[in-house]
Amino acid sequence: MTAIEYTNEGGIASLTINNPPQNRLSNDVMGGFRSAIEDLSARNDTRVLLIKSRGDDFSFGGDISGWLDRSAEDFSSSIAQGVLLSNLMQDLPFPIVVAVQGHCLGGGFELTLRGDIIVAADNAYFGHSEATIGVFTFLGGVQRVAERVGRTRAIQWAMTAELIDAKTALDSGLVNEVVPKAELQSAADRWVEKLATSATLSHAAHKKLLRAWSNGGVEMADRIMSEMSGEILVSEDAQHSLVGAIEALKAGQSRPEYPFKGK
Repeated sequence: MTAIEYTNEGGIASLTINNPPQNRLSNDVMGGFRSAIEDLSARNDTRVLLIKSRGDDFSFGGDISGWLDRSAEDFSSSIAQGVLLSNLMQDLPFPIVVAVQGHCLGGGFELTLRGDIIVAADNAYFGHSEATIGVFTFLGGVQRVAERVGRTRAIQWAMTAELIDAKTALDSGLVNEVVPKAELQSAADRWVEKLATSATLSHAAHKKLLRAWSNGGVEMADRIMSEMSGEILVSEDAQHSLVGAIEALKAGQSRPEYPFKGK
């Protein structure tokens, strides 16, 4: 059995956690995850990534069975590597869709928060379980919840380790869509299909601007816009789509859809 199933064909990448029964983020899972993310970082033909898991639950988080008797230095080093890997995934220059069913807890929740679009089944539950064992969100979960929904709920959910149901997650802005469990795969596929043929370079730019905003606010994001604008304007997609858009404008017609190539 492969703990991480990874495919990348026709611009669509898929990464599936397969570590039953709880899809814990074991060494095998993280090793496969690292290999997949490094491959995605090295190539330039990917348009969208779908992250999902097999079984009833997305993931219960880290494999805590190996945490006892580790030194502070050793554990800190491993967490530092995990953060670097998570950041590498988060900064991939294309949309990341995450499909979540059942329990999505601890490190599994933190992994999900690194995605761009989160689609949840109606039986999904999210939660920071770290406080139940006296630790904190090692992969940046609490601050990323705060970024999505605000500090008030972020600190509450982290301190109480309560389970956040799918409806609350949607109403609070934590996830993008909630669907019946039986429709989760088809709903995720719809997002993937839409994003795989749309303006990949535009999506990458918006991700970069939001990351700058997260790090330093509106001012930092503003600082990088001018250079980014010149780079994207001369891209193949922008140049070719502008031709059709300008012709439609002159003719008083609706702007045509352009078959973006991600170039």
